[in-house]
Amino acid sequence: MAQLSRRAGFSGPTLVRLLARLTDADIPESRLPLSDRLSQWLGWTDAIALAATLDGNTPVVPANTRTFDDEQGRECARVRSALADAIMRDTAANPPPLRNARNKAPAEPTEPDYGTYRQRCLSLQHTMETNIGNLRSRLRGMLAGKTQRATRLAVLDAIMDRALIPRERSLLGTVPFMLQGRFERLRAAARTERAEAAAQGLPVPALDAWLPAFLSDMRNVLLAELDLRMQPVEGLIATLRASADVQTLNKKT
Repeated sequence: MAQLSRRAGFSGPTLVRLLARLTDADIPESRLPLSDRLSQWLGWTDAIALAATLDGNTPVVPANTRTFDDEQGRECARVRSALADAIMRDTAANPPPLRNARNKAPAEPTEPDYGTYRQRCLSLQHTMETNIGNLRSRLRGMLAGKTQRATRLAVLDAIMDRALIPRERSLLGTVPFMLQGRFERLRAAARTERAEAAAQGLPVPALDAWLPAFLSDMRNVLLAELDLRMQPVEGLIATLRASADVQTLNKKT
């Protein structure tokens, strides 16, 4: 079986570190600070809007009287749980082999093809983007209008969300291709193993004996992507919860 490459000293989010281990490419870490990298990703209109908001030019938003409660926290947990369950389900072991409609006999086993898993990956990424994006937008709406600082944060989040979506899609769009490289290396190693076993008169492994290892890699990568996508939502939840705690304290005093 193909072994994971060792990338000593590589730091970054779990998703980045997982992909670095699964690929043979030696990708150097950027030496640019985060602010410089962000400046390369922002268009000039987004940069102007961001600078204006940071300078205190926050648009006037009607007062928001809706209060934050644990229901929003539970909704966040429900979205995460539903997406994690979908990932676990779509990266589970293959279903039982299909049976022939006439004689009910199992169909001949075939070597796995990556096309099925590419579609699963793309579908899960689309579901994550849609569901998390909708939740993030609702939370921003709750935050805007509470206080001037809260409104500024909501506007900043909206600007960064809009500005970084193209870059995010471009970068995360490479995940299925990187997983394909892992899939093909495992499949090639399994072919060699089967050929050697046959030549030596030993039991030949099943055509898909290596597939659970790939599905485990795919699952871990997608769960790490879920964690990455949820970070802005968790930041908004934390801000709303802190704002609610302050309001409660003010009422008591």
